[in-house]
Amino acid sequence: MATVVPQFEGFEGQGFLATSFDKTIGLARANSIWPLPFATSCCGIEFMATMGTNYDLARFGMERLSFSPRQADLLMVMGTIAKKMAPVLRQVYEQMAEPKWVIAVGACASSGGIFDTYSVLQGIDKVIPVDVYVPGCPPRPEQIIDGVLKIQELIKNEPGRRRYSPEYKQLLESYNIS
Repeated sequence: MATVVPQFEGFEGQGFLATSFDKTIGLARANSIWPLPFATSCCGIEFMATMGTNYDLARFGMERLSFSPRQADLLMVMGTIAKKMAPVLRQVYEQMAEPKWVIAVGACASSGGIFDTYSVLQGIDKVIPVDVYVPGCPPRPEQIIDGVLKIQELIKNEPGRRRYSPEYKQLLESYNIS
């Protein structure tokens, strides 16, 4: 039988649960994500369907969409990104406060999709680091929800000090982000 809520690691007794601070913060962050949708084409329409009543992405703690990068912690890039738009996408990413995560939704955001031309960016990971890729052209709402669940799992298990690690700083330096 599958459990709906995973067992929390820690010491428990009647009326209390003691666990690590990182696990508590991770659980709170994972269930209160403020996404910034960066939608440029058909994947954005599928995202709108995902936010609708049939799929209701609000069940997963993503009720409030943020259209300000300074108030968002998840950048959802959906659709074709032209090379002229790459600096704008990078600026939006840099304006987001830490901790921040990125989901590339659809084939165009992940790899350029069917548009293998001089004007289309062949994957947003050429400009900004990506945490989760959602395949499809366009991806179904179920796939977008699966990507959100994967990012929630990543957020839940991320140590609080990861963003200050030498590996993370090296990753940002590889993208020329300070």
